[in-house]
Amino acid sequence: MKDSLKKKIGITVVLTILVTVGVFLLENVFFDWQPIVIRNGYGEGKRTEFYDVVTEDGKEATFELEIQEWEYTSEEIQEVFQKVMKELDTVILGQNKTLDRVETNLNLVTWVEGYPVEIQWELSSYEEMDMRGNIRKEDLPKEGTLLELRGTLLYKEERAVYVRNVMLYPVTRKGTDKVIHNIKKALVETEESTREEVYFRLPEEVGGRQLIWSQKQEQHWHYVLLIGIVFVIFFIYREREKQKTTERKIREELLCGYPAMLSKMTMLLSTGITLRNAWEKVVQNYDKQHTQANRVYEEMKITLHEMQGGVPELEAYERFGKRCNITPYIKFGALLSQNLRKGSKGLCDLLRMEALQSFEDRKSRARQKGEEAGTKLLMPMMGMLAVVLIMVMIPAFLTMQL
Repeated sequence: MKDSLKKKIGITVVLTILVTVGVFLLENVFFDWQPIVIRNGYGEGKRTEFYDVVTEDGKEATFELEIQEWEYTSEEIQEVFQKVMKELDTVILGQNKTLDRVETNLNLVTWVEGYPVEIQWELSSYEEMDMRGNIRKEDLPKEGTLLELRGTLLYKEERAVYVRNVMLYPVTRKGTDKVIHNIKKALVETEESTREEVYFRLPEEVGGRQLIWSQKQEQHWHYVLLIGIVFVIFFIYREREKQKTTERKIREELLCGYPAMLSKMTMLLSTGITLRNAWEKVVQNYDKQHTQANRVYEEMKITLHEMQGGVPELEAYERFGKRCNITPYIKFGALLSQNLRKGSKGLCDLLRMEALQSFEDRKSRARQKGEEAGTKLLMPMMGMLAVVLIMVMIPAFLTMQL
């Protein structure tokens, strides 16, 4: 351990011990606790404290004490009531400027923030306004409606009454707001006056303004567009999956046919014929004997046609490997073109070694496919096992219950 690290650990331990001892002394030795309980302030609510006590004869006990908040005296609560009333003069207005002209809802609160006072409201009439201050009627008389508000302020057993007169007026509407209101009013009146008729016409004119109506219908075009997009995505996905499946099958067919093709080429080259003649022999035998198409020999046939059409032999072999687009074939094409440049000496040995390696790779792939098939069969086998267990255990449980 480094000296700097030891020093840091030592300082930390010492400081921890000193702070712990200091806090312990403050809490248990130097703290001069007095048996005085300070209540919570107005509106802060009650709290619960636990106290230990020791009697003169050494008996100990623990007590749970519920401490109520500090309460106002009768004189103090009257002053609080007056302050609340002053606050209410502003709070209940809501968006109105004065109680002499009320056009929108009042804010009849049940308490004022900062004061432990409950407020209960009474109205001289509940036809125009409810107890929360919401205006119930829109068509109020233009000359105004007088309404008396009576709020009872409550604190413990103390009460005070807050009374205010309110003049309710219809909302002063201007511009677009007035036009919309008039149209809405005309619609309601038309509907109410024609309830005994089978149908009715929407008003064509309101306040000297011609109205052109149209029914708002639910739009479905976006659903059609969404379904079309989903189908397009599905078709693209399906086509890509088909393409991947086809490419996978072609790859498997090429890999499976690679060892046999190498063996045939190796055998023909070992007889001493040229590389091109060996290629032609393999393709000719395939044309005579094949009953179904084989991807490997079809690609070899294409390469032969290219050479017969004037493509250089070296380039034709390289294009064969690139067209198959699989590492063994690319390697095979490069090997043939390389031996054409440098001479065909040793080509048979190289091809023979490549054939042996390809057979080993084929065995490895077959083994891997067998393992994959076994894994795929595992879930169905477990399902069958579960069914068998259920068939055996249910009768057993039923027999036990009987």
